[in-house]
Amino acid sequence: MIEQLAQAENISFEDAQRQVIANHRPTHLLALLATTEEVANMVVYIASPQASATTGAALRVDGGGITTIL
Repeated sequence: MIEQLAQAENISFEDAQRQVIANHRPTHLLALLATTEEVANMVVYIASPQASATTGAALRVDGGGITTIL
């Protein structure tokens, strides 16, 4: 979606990402969308021994984009 927007408007991917966040996700805390690598890093962590004390947690990789708790 963002790549298509960038191409259609002849702007950089980063500018398109900022535009999407400003228009559709203005409450994002980090003002970034999670990358594939960031999601993969979370999966690797959860599958690793380092996560042995992580129990019952809802782990999000979303750039801080929660708009509501309910």
